[in-house]
Amino acid sequence: MIAEYTKKDISNILNVINDAALKYKGIIPDDCWHEPYMSEKELTDEFDSGVRMFGYARNNTLVGVMGIQELKRVTLIRHAYVMTDSQRIGIGKSLLQYLFKFNKSSRLLLGTWQDASWAISFYLKNGFVLHTRKQTDQLLDRYWQVPQRQMAASVVLEKQICNSM
Repeated sequence: MIAEYTKKDISNILNVINDAALKYKGIIPDDCWHEPYMSEKELTDEFDSGVRMFGYARNNTLVGVMGIQELKRVTLIRHAYVMTDSQRIGIGKSLLQYLFKFNKSSRLLLGTWQDASWAISFYLKNGFVLHTRKQTDQLLDRYWQVPQRQMAASVVLEKQICNSM
């Protein structure tokens, strides 16, 4: 079941994010890795900046999360993670399809680590296109506040959505 989650659910959301993010250890640059991958303060700041989090619960346990942030006539997909033991069974795809319908913008953008081949492959299979390095840098600069080092190690993907109203 997919539902919106709020600040009161921070510990459950962090449990999913920090479990799933372990997959990045050794893949992303060492100077970009930290434990926990996301802190309570970081997630609180995300909520405060307008990120809305949606989660997938299975057997009353949160096993997947995906956020959205509407910003400057685009929607950013933020913090998409599925618990390690629940990956590859359609949870991420279900969350993504839910957000496609929920989205109010015709442009969906997301950033991920350039060496996270599994994540890039997932988004390409779901209709996203990978931006060039130049486009990635421009989009990261415009829509995200990430350190220069993270920008250099990231990519941006985009999906155009046709919303019929």
